[in-house]
Amino acid sequence: MNHCLGIRLLNRLNKVEEYPTFPIICSCSISCIWHYQGQTFLMIPTIVSGLILMRRRRMMEVFPTHLRKLWKEWELIGAALFSLTLQIVLILSGNCRKYCRATWVRFVAWFAYMLADSVATIALGILSNDLGQIYDDGGHINGANELKAFWAPFFLLHLGGPETITAYSLEDNELYLRHLFGLIVQTTATLYILLLAWTSSNLSYLSIVMILVGSIKYGERTLALWKASKNKIRDSILPAPDSDLRYTKLMEKYAIKAAEGYFVEIIEMKESKANLDVAVPENEHDLVKADALFQTFKSLFADLIISYHDRDRSQGLFECMSPKSAFHVIEIELGFMYDLLYTKAPVIYSPWGFVRRFITFFLTCLVFTFFILDDKFRRNRTDFVVTLLLLVVAVWLEIYAALVVLVSDETRIWLIKRWKKTCTAQSSNGCFEKWFKWLKVKRWSKSMAQYSLLQLSLQEKYSISIIEEFRYKNYEKFTEEYRKLIFDHVKEKFDKFNELEKRIKQEARSTSTLDAAIREMCSQRGKDIIEKYQKMKREVVLEWSVLEWSVSVEFDQSILIWHMATEICYYTSEDLSGYVKSTRDFSLHMSRYMCYLLVIRPSLLSDRIEIMRIRHTRAEAMEFFKGQRPTTSDDGIARQDWAATLLKLLRKKCSSVVDVEERRKTACKSLLLDVKTDVPHGKVKGDRSKSVLFDACRLARTLGTISGPDQAFKWNLIKDMWLELLAYAAFHSRDSQHGQQLRRGGELLTHVWLLMAHFGLTEQCQISPSHARARLFTE
Repeated sequence: MNHCLGIRLLNRLNKVEEYPTFPIICSCSISCIWHYQGQTFLMIPTIVSGLILMRRRRMMEVFPTHLRKLWKEWELIGAALFSLTLQIVLILSGNCRKYCRATWVRFVAWFAYMLADSVATIALGILSNDLGQIYDDGGHINGANELKAFWAPFFLLHLGGPETITAYSLEDNELYLRHLFGLIVQTTATLYILLLAWTSSNLSYLSIVMILVGSIKYGERTLALWKASKNKIRDSILPAPDSDLRYTKLMEKYAIKAAEGYFVEIIEMKESKANLDVAVPENEHDLVKADALFQTFKSLFADLIISYHDRDRSQGLFECMSPKSAFHVIEIELGFMYDLLYTKAPVIYSPWGFVRRFITFFLTCLVFTFFILDDKFRRNRTDFVVTLLLLVVAVWLEIYAALVVLVSDETRIWLIKRWKKTCTAQSSNGCFEKWFKWLKVKRWSKSMAQYSLLQLSLQEKYSISIIEEFRYKNYEKFTEEYRKLIFDHVKEKFDKFNELEKRIKQEARSTSTLDAAIREMCSQRGKDIIEKYQKMKREVVLEWSVLEWSVSVEFDQSILIWHMATEICYYTSEDLSGYVKSTRDFSLHMSRYMCYLLVIRPSLLSDRIEIMRIRHTRAEAMEFFKGQRPTTSDDGIARQDWAATLLKLLRKKCSSVVDVEERRKTACKSLLLDVKTDVPHGKVKGDRSKSVLFDACRLARTLGTISGPDQAFKWNLIKDMWLELLAYAAFHSRDSQHGQQLRRGGELLTHVWLLMAHFGLTEQCQISPSHARARLFTE
């Protein structure tokens, strides 16, 4: 971070032969270790990078003189243009992460984010070194040098970054102290460059103005990182401690009245239930509800507990919502959370934030105007064009940032709260709605990732690697029908919770009993579903034990068994239509989504994940498809050789959808027809193999036996089982990981987790009232 001083120092010292390079590195490294509150900030990479730059210049002596001269002329220009390009990429890709799940978008954002600070810092170092070289050679600052020195404030501006991205991941927010140190060092370095190139010209004074703009931008970034850090979010949510002495005063009064002979009693006064203020135009209800709920439920991301009264208010709102409105409110809330964690929103949407935005925009436009009117620097066309580009892009970034702020949810809420009863507000909101539809503003990807172990096995890739993640992962749209199914399932759990709470209160049992009952209810992984459907098929007894076993094993094992069984049932069922077809498609998509969480995003699931179980299952599937041999029936007619057909299809590198579907049907029919599963797989292989492939075959065959020709019964059972597994995963998911998923286009499990939290179905909610008001009664 101190290239401009470090490179200068290294160049000066290494001109003297008696100063070896190694002691210079050691002394600079030791002096650049900073301890603050137990944190150690090493500046060694800066010194090393400065040494690399110096060594690179010595190595350039190998090249011809004209090439070295060309490099000398264009290295600073190249750094300036590259830094400018990175800023444009960051402001465009930073906001796309919120709703785009494409891997290349995240890679581009990561690439630009990692390089942006380094390129700007190196450019400052090159500029400082070039200006210092002029003084060392006894020269003077001319117009071309002064113009290049004018670029230094723009590099400081680039270090401040755009409004759409301050942190690539949550860990970056915890490095705010390092950025604060960088702000001090880089601002000092820019002022140093200004002093080296000071000529008392108009451009020198314009440089001071741009340094002010760059310092404000860099300061905003540091402040945003601080406000998005976990400790600061927690401190901003926690109320002030209750330090009054009401209890001692009340008890003193109680003792006095009792001593005087009065009958004294302390009566607990019930607090009235406060409701949220949602008296706004009907088309803006969801926005205001989301804002009110976000102020409370953002504490979930900071590992805090939701109070009893906040839980009641949330339940009262969501109990009356439609599935579409409920998921829309959650979508807006998570959009607010993304802005808080990854953008400059915490420092922009405030009175001082708007003042700073006006100052930076006005000063940038002012500098641009004065520079255009000054003809002094147009002689060197290349440097003039680069400077003009820096100014134009700086103005454009200010305008783009202003537009982003203008169409944001925070601005709409501000307008609603300020003018919600006026015609101006209603007309403004109507304009915003039109702008949102025209700009197609999105808050998340509205998609479910899909991952199929069957497809993975058929492609003959022997390991689950990052390459396979990109190759086999695809997405399905999260439709209104899927919203309704998930919402109704969570609402059904909430109704059971209400009945259970009323029954426990009537029996005057402790709140710990209620807490344990909620945990038990949300920890169900399908037992209630099996009992529900077992009542419909009482004539079948033995087969239900297989289903009960499939949900009593480890969570990851249960997901794999039901995933493979769903794949087998899907590709071996006949053509369906109407409700049964939509239920079957939902079951398949939910099965593949849960498999995606298990394989690609295991950090979201709290239970211990056995990666060897996934690998063994896939390896056994591939071995089975390769090892099948023809068999002959008793009547001498050869049965269809499913394995041979499968291998024949596998050898064809055909991209046709028909061929892919046929290949999967062939594989699933082979599993269902050729495998005998009378004896459980675990009794044969024991712990040597953790594969669940043949357990899934057994489950698929059992589902077919139980349902018979009734396809609706089978697919309703599978659908409800996947809804139960999804709710279980959401209830037990790691709260700290949900914030990470917001930068990946959003995750369906995060939306379900927050939906359950709004219904009070989370471990981070208080079950009983936390406080009460007391009144002294005397008689």
